[in-house]
Amino acid sequence: MSETVIVNAGWFIDGTGGPVRKNIRLCIENGKICSISDSGSGDSRKGRVIDFGSGTILPCLVDSHVHLCMSGTDDPVARKKQLSADFDDIKDLISEHIKRHLSYGVLAVRDGGDRYAHVLRYRNEYSDIKKMPIGIRVAGRAWHRAGRYGGLIGRSLQENHSLAEAIKIDHEENDHVKIVNSGLNSLKEFGKETLPQFGAEELSDVVKIAGKCGRRVMVHANGKKPVAAALAAGCNSIEHGFFMGVENLKIMAEKGIVWVPTACTMKAYAEHMKHGSIEYEVSRMNLDHQLEQISKARELGVIVALGTDAGSIGVHHGSAVIDEMGLLIQAGYSLPEAVKCASINGADLTATDDFGILASGKPATFLAVTGDPSKLPGSLSAIQAIYINGTSASGVLKSD
Repeated sequence: MSETVIVNAGWFIDGTGGPVRKNIRLCIENGKICSISDSGSGDSRKGRVIDFGSGTILPCLVDSHVHLCMSGTDDPVARKKQLSADFDDIKDLISEHIKRHLSYGVLAVRDGGDRYAHVLRYRNEYSDIKKMPIGIRVAGRAWHRAGRYGGLIGRSLQENHSLAEAIKIDHEENDHVKIVNSGLNSLKEFGKETLPQFGAEELSDVVKIAGKCGRRVMVHANGKKPVAAALAAGCNSIEHGFFMGVENLKIMAEKGIVWVPTACTMKAYAEHMKHGSIEYEVSRMNLDHQLEQISKARELGVIVALGTDAGSIGVHHGSAVIDEMGLLIQAGYSLPEAVKCASINGADLTATDDFGILASGKPATFLAVTGDPSKLPGSLSAIQAIYINGTSASGVLKSD
């Protein structure tokens, strides 16, 4: 007979976006939650008691946009070295980044691609990953138009191949297809938009081919036209989406297409630019505009999944979830809503079935953080415990 475990929580966030509950009692059997009740409800079940009465319990988290081959360093020499590294030189850095995610309660990440598909190889071959309780969803190498942005994270089409043909004959065993359909955001000219790299018809063919293989399509797109083309094609998610506009947000809400805003990239740029410089002012304006779009997305009912673009300058693996969740809250999301973006919305986007919502019958996979909910998201840096299927996995937490 399996052991019954009783977990007492001072505060409880279930991942649905519903209100915070206080003084909650979780009963766990066979790795699943069998009941959630108020501490004083009179539930008579007995078992081993774990007390988080002065802390908060919430679901484990998902970072829906990372680049595990890159760190958040602003050292140009280090960044250049990381971009050109071979697998043997980069695998330990990937492991370090994964451990950082785990230490902040992130149990699944969605990688947006790297030039040599090192993360794909790591996921498929490297034995270290089997020791870590984290799900890694990988794009391998992203696709971009020759002569356009995207070489840092992928490859361009060969001559005489359409995008759909290239993907059809591609043999990389990736989890999702990553398409780059715009350029980067300008740090010198506010609101500057680039033309789409691929049209709606081209992208539609990709979505159909990927769907037949059970793969979803994530599209890097900033600006109205690049986003509109991706939405018309029926892509699964828009990555970044700066300056895409209200009409595109309305379409996303209607079609149930997920948005991963990565707002913390602009926060990080601003923090690394000289105050008073054009780059500082534009990055701040970019951030403010993105927060306005996030607020509108909430109003319209767009599904938003938290993603950080960890590996971008100043965006550090693991800890960036605190910044991105804080920006969601700044844009008008309640704390439980922001947790939903970081848990079940990300779990759904990455097809992660073993956590996301804390409810009866669901896996007992959760975080316990120090203090009451007012300390979140900052208290993600002070995780007391991680439980996976009812068993403590606190050995993955950072020791410092």
